[in-house]
Amino acid sequence: MKRILVWTLMAGSGFAAADEQDAMRLPEGAGKETVARLCLDCHDTGNFRKRRLSRDEWSDKVADMADRGAKGTEAELDAVVEYLVRYFGPDAKINVNTAPMVELKTILGITAQQAQAVADYREANGRFERWQDLQKVPGVDGKKIEEKKDLMAF
Repeated sequence: MKRILVWTLMAGSGFAAADEQDAMRLPEGAGKETVARLCLDCHDTGNFRKRRLSRDEWSDKVADMADRGAKGTEAELDAVVEYLVRYFGPDAKINVNTAPMVELKTILGITAQQAQAVADYREANGRFERWQDLQKVPGVDGKKIEEKKDLMAF
């Protein structure tokens, strides 16, 4: 019984650390802390990083989460919607220097292996300065990268 309690506490602290790391990877901006506090208890950022929803769609999603029990004032929920629209809306750009694999894969239309190659290259060689730098990554489809260049931020 004691072992189960210790394992449960250790696992719980691991989830808290994972949530903090996930929150740190969110784009800086107004509403980031509110999104982290209200959303990341139940979801990881992959739930919204791979989507590019409109204001109405994000508003509906946030209202649905509030109906399911997400706690937040009306102002906080509005801040969540604003943040999601700004950084994960249809006109939002992907920051290839901070985006996790799921976002690289989904938004850039590359395979999981290619997204991993981008993440590994970024880790080994530092930040990308422009979209052409991604074409240096071994195994990445340069045509797909060029097609998505307007969706990228650095």
